[in-house]
Amino acid sequence: MLNVNQEQTTAINPITVEVIASAFASTVEEMGEALVRASYSTNIKERRDCSTALFDANGAMLCQAEHIPMHLGSFIGFIPYVMKTPGLENIKPGDIFIGNDAYEGGGTHLPDIVMASPIFVQNRLVAWAINTAHHSDFADRGHAHIYQEGLRIPPVRLYREGVLQEDIQRLFLLNCQVPHERVSDLRAQMAANRLGITRLNELCDKYGLDTVLAAGAELMNYAERKMRLGIASIPDGTYSFRDRFDSEALVGELEFGVTIEVKGDEMHLDFVSPPQVRAGLNVVYTALLATVYYAVKSIVDPTILPNAGLARPIHVTAEEGSLLRCGHPAAVDGRITACQRVVDLIHGAFAHVIPHRVTAASNGSVGVASFNGTRPDKSLWVYLETIGGGSGARWNKDGLDGVHVHMTNTSNLPVEALENEYPITLLRYELVDGSGGAGTFRGGMGLRRVYRAEADCRVQVMGSRLISAPWGIDGGLEGARGYFSLNGNRDVFVDGSVDLKAGDLLEIVTPGAGGYGAPASRGKTEVERDVREGRLTAGEAASLYV
Repeated sequence: MLNVNQEQTTAINPITVEVIASAFASTVEEMGEALVRASYSTNIKERRDCSTALFDANGAMLCQAEHIPMHLGSFIGFIPYVMKTPGLENIKPGDIFIGNDAYEGGGTHLPDIVMASPIFVQNRLVAWAINTAHHSDFADRGHAHIYQEGLRIPPVRLYREGVLQEDIQRLFLLNCQVPHERVSDLRAQMAANRLGITRLNELCDKYGLDTVLAAGAELMNYAERKMRLGIASIPDGTYSFRDRFDSEALVGELEFGVTIEVKGDEMHLDFVSPPQVRAGLNVVYTALLATVYYAVKSIVDPTILPNAGLARPIHVTAEEGSLLRCGHPAAVDGRITACQRVVDLIHGAFAHVIPHRVTAASNGSVGVASFNGTRPDKSLWVYLETIGGGSGARWNKDGLDGVHVHMTNTSNLPVEALENEYPITLLRYELVDGSGGAGTFRGGMGLRRVYRAEADCRVQVMGSRLISAPWGIDGGLEGARGYFSLNGNRDVFVDGSVDLKAGDLLEIVTPGAGGYGAPASRGKTEVERDVREGRLTAGEAASLYV
């Protein structure tokens, strides 16, 4: 659990609290837009694979932008680490800390580079501006353990009292495959934090430091109260669910499970998973926490403010050394694949007690293609793409088609940008007919993308729901599975990797999602529309919706 200050706060006008809450939210959103607009790499400037937040001086989150839920896991351990090492008394205005390590500093995987800046008001450390951005680098790595996955950086000063520590930057850039992208993206991250510092200082100038601090504490208490009320609306009891987990990096399937105890206004979630594996699928504890907080918030009350207070009534356990709570030196690069299944577990556990608040299983995966190669001038290039899929049907609505779900929230790179910057041509980009599970409300459809390599390169793919299928609820049918193929052959990938020759065709098909309710109860008009839109053939509709 987060170590947050739960002391009673000074009485403050609720209207002022609301205004300051809006100021926090607008600040982190503006920080995010500044980061995107100032960045250089396609993964940040186009795909928006980044997040921003404000934390208080105690290391508790004041507000997170509505970007990527997974990135909370990179934040919640970072500031507490810095507060101990080098210690609060050694932190000065103008310091900027950088880090990414999953075991020293609270990161969740190495490509997510975190940058944190202390905010001083009246010579007092009162808050932190923090952001993370996924740097598309460290490509073509092994994933037996974390030492193969890239450069590990504990939180260290990149800037000391406003002065760049050039030796630290040189060390970092020397370990990057595309250093000119990295240095430009780092500068964008610094700019985002500077904006956060400016905005918080302006807020303190307008309302007074004590008022802003009191409002921040009250907003956390308010989030806690709303979370407790939401949990209390769920009947007391113990709820369990099991699901299968597969990946291109595994042989066969593993089983995950969760047991959730709801007692009054508190919730305890206990996860069971196999021992950590020799593959980049393992989940550190902060990543598990971020996943649970997202899933519980979305089910209990999506309007709860995104701050540390919402975590207070939620208790999370998992066996140390297991895949869902791994220990050093487990590899973690693809941890989000397993985290997607954690969300499915929580929805599955609550499906029968609060059915109107959950969805059928979504695609349960993050389809990833990471290309890398060498340009004619001998410089290296790296291109990362994550691909959406089907979203689970709801009790009263069809699932969404071809979207990122749950722990991811990135965009697909526009075709024009992809083909302009990399030696890749996108031949097909379409929804996969019939991939949404049938039901009274059908599941969302998966995506198909077919790439043609225009030069020799290498690709690493990642995904799940390749063996098991996204499940339905209350009689809803399964969604379709995903797959990868090279020139029509699905058996050429070694741990998800393969060399591409110019002219080779890589096909990625992402899973659909499960349906909700018996197919026989789907309205005739809706079935006819599905056929008319090409989602199903008339024959498939006749066999499914009888």
